[in-house]
Amino acid sequence: MSLKGKKIGFGLTGSHCTYDAVFPEIEKLVNEGAEVLPVVSFTVKNTDTRFGKGEDWIQRIEELTGNKVIDSIVKAEPLGPKIPLDCMVIAPMTGVSMSKFANAMNDSPVLMAAKATLRNLKPVVLGISTNDALGLNGVNLMRLMSTKNVYFIPFGQDDPEKKPNSMVARMTDLRETVVSAMNGKQYQPVLVERYRDGH
Repeated sequence: MSLKGKKIGFGLTGSHCTYDAVFPEIEKLVNEGAEVLPVVSFTVKNTDTRFGKGEDWIQRIEELTGNKVIDSIVKAEPLGPKIPLDCMVIAPMTGVSMSKFANAMNDSPVLMAAKATLRNLKPVVLGISTNDALGLNGVNLMRLMSTKNVYFIPFGQDDPEKKPNSMVARMTDLRETVVSAMNGKQYQPVLVERYRDGH
C-alpha cells in the first residue's frame, strides 16, 4: 500500500530521548506523500530537557511536515468528525499517556486525537517508550493490545540488565506498522529483541 495522499496524525508525547529515532520516520511518511498532521502533548510543548527545548521540537516538526502543530484539546477534537484521519500514530508514547489511554482518559491533545480516530473506526498505532511496561503499566499495555483498532510498533526491552521493566518500540518499523494497521492487521513480530538489534 502506498501512503501517498493518506492523512496521518502524528502524536508526540514526553519521551524526549526517543525523538531522534522518531523524526526520520516522520520524514519517510512525508517523503512518501502522506499528509502528516503533528499533534503534541502539553509536556512536549512546555518542557525543556537535555535533549532539546520544547519550542525547538515544535519548530522542527512543523518544518518537517509543513503543518502547524495541534497543541490543544480543542484543536484536536475536529480530527474525529471534520478532519478524519486515515491513521493516528503516537510515537513515542510514554507510560503515563499509555495508562491514560487504556483507561479512557483524554486530557491531552494527543489522546483526544487518538480517541477521535477510534470513534471513526480508524487505526491508532502506538510506539511505546516506557520504563514500566513490564511493571505496573503492564496491565495497561495488555489492555491496549487487546483493543480493537489499536496496533503496536514492534517493541522490546531496551536495557534488560539496568532497566528490566523498560520497553521501547523499534521505530524503524513505524511505516510498515502503519501500512499493516491500515489493512487491519498487526505487524509481526510485535515482540522483538530490541537491545540487540541496535535500533
